[in-house]
Amino acid sequence: MSTPETTAASTTPTPPDLPIPPLPPKRKRRFRDRKDGRRVRNIDTIASLSPYLMKTRVGSSNYIADSVEITNMERYIRKKRQEGYKNFGAMHVFLASYVRTVSQRPAINRFVSGQKIYARNNIEVAMTIKKEMRRDAPETCVKMVFEPWETAEEIYQKIDATIAKEKDSANLDSSFDGLAKALRFIPGLLLKFVVRLLEILDYFGWLPKSLLSLSPFHGSLVITSMGSLGIPPIYHHLYDFGNVPLFWAFGAKRVAYEPQRDGTIAERRYIDYTLVTDERICDGYYYASALKYVKHLLKNPAVLSERPAEIIDDVD
Repeated sequence: MSTPETTAASTTPTPPDLPIPPLPPKRKRRFRDRKDGRRVRNIDTIASLSPYLMKTRVGSSNYIADSVEITNMERYIRKKRQEGYKNFGAMHVFLASYVRTVSQRPAINRFVSGQKIYARNNIEVAMTIKKEMRRDAPETCVKMVFEPWETAEEIYQKIDATIAKEKDSANLDSSFDGLAKALRFIPGLLLKFVVRLLEILDYFGWLPKSLLSLSPFHGSLVITSMGSLGIPPIYHHLYDFGNVPLFWAFGAKRVAYEPQRDGTIAERRYIDYTLVTDERICDGYYYASALKYVKHLLKNPAVLSERPAEIIDDVD
């Protein structure tokens, strides 16, 4: 995974205490549900068969590239920084747009495990951070849980606090790093068996909840910024281990000079981004609707400082 933009610890204002919209009723866990998601039963036949016909996430990946004009985004970022959100940037806008989209298009937060489709219980996002922007600086993976009603300011606070905590540690070791170090001491042949055992346990939904909460391979989204590296976004593959259905990468800002109707040339600024998606979790029409919505939010980020009017629940 590539390294996203990261922030240092900062003192930020308290976001406005906005009323939370009505929430869907909580569902009881049923037979064949998992610890991290509930089985989606009300789907069409083709969708229910697709995990058997396309067995892996890599083999089920779709690759999407797009760009967004960032005049409004840059204005919004400047405003947030003036309000005291010192390190507010594009990463926070992208993540807030994703969280808001999940609140309105919940099927993009599904996942496939054990050849079945599940609706995830939480919005769990993973990213990789470096302690310093040097080639030899240590890096780690962090994972955060967001609520579907959260505003951009609240999401900023969670990201800022998480990254500050990791950067303040001496070795930049997250909880997952501790697990990875333990696995590293297992001899290669035995480690292959252990990983296979974990895959089998995961297939049947028997992995401990504590392990699921640590694993960056189990979650809603992995997001990465190439902007801090000054390069275009990559197409990052999905992982066959785990169940993450979406990888989102965005690149450095770029300038384009575009001819206007009156013959003049206008300067426009863009951010390019790519998505790699697991096509089995929802159909193309639904994906298109979600992508249009997220782009609308990226172009009009001021709405991310407000609560959504409602939280839409996934189908049964």
